[in-house]
Amino acid sequence: MQKKQSILAAIGHTPFVEIALKGVDVPCFAKLEYLNPGGSIKDRSALYMIEEAERLGQLKRGYTVIEGSSGNQGIAVAMIGAVKGYAVIVTVPERTSSEKVATLKAYGAEVIVCKEHGEGTGYTEVARALHLSKPNSFMLNQYYNPQNIEAHYRSTAPEIWQQSEGHLTHMIMAMGSCGTVMGVARFLKEKNPGIQIIGVDAATSALSAVIPSPYRVEGIGVDALDGLFDRQWVDRIETVTDDEVFIEVKNLAREEGLMVGLSSAAVTCVLKRIAGGMPKNARIGMILADSGRAYLQKAFGL
Repeated sequence: MQKKQSILAAIGHTPFVEIALKGVDVPCFAKLEYLNPGGSIKDRSALYMIEEAERLGQLKRGYTVIEGSSGNQGIAVAMIGAVKGYAVIVTVPERTSSEKVATLKAYGAEVIVCKEHGEGTGYTEVARALHLSKPNSFMLNQYYNPQNIEAHYRSTAPEIWQQSEGHLTHMIMAMGSCGTVMGVARFLKEKNPGIQIIGVDAATSALSAVIPSPYRVEGIGVDALDGLFDRQWVDRIETVTDDEVFIEVKNLAREEGLMVGLSSAAVTCVLKRIAGGMPKNARIGMILADSGRAYLQKAFGL
């Protein structure tokens, strides 16, 4: 039996499986990122950014790691901090599920819940101010750190290419910090320029709405317009509303046996919407980023 140096060695190498969804006739395949040890795809980006910071001397023993996150990135940071011995502070928006907040605290992180609107009150703004005021601290800054993209270019995307044997025609991914979609798209398009990248955004995000407004879905929503998002890597953007995502996440669990999170439900919403117009030779890949167990109260009312 192969020994692991720590739980961090189990990050990545998640299954890529064909799944059957009702009403979808084209072959579709899902990367099951909720099987990472911290419960989401963010384990990959958090570990890469932390270890790069260590390598560059930006993060040292005794430092505090700070991050602004809607939940999953923060959970990954808290888990890694527990393994590596860093104190962790995570700022989260009010929409973050109670399960995610509880998980952050269970890993030993300090959690600061921030208002979504108001000058200087946003969770990334609060994290940045905290970092600047606290000596011996390091902020991953996932919405602006290009290493977020690099993590998925070097990890997630090569796995998808290998596991799919290079046969995908389309890839559907949720867009939030945009590290995943940018890194995966860049790699896949280098391998096959013809592959179509479809990004999924919240309908009322700063990117997709004329007048942006709050939304309850976590894990999607491009609001950092000066961040990592680069339109050249996305062939098509589809938007989803809170209502359709909250309906879909329940349907996936009760009718498909897929206990996935809100961003994953957003992805399958788009898949079902566009599948009928796909060519007969289409082979669609998608990322299921986290589990529905992180939203039992918020999404399922349990």
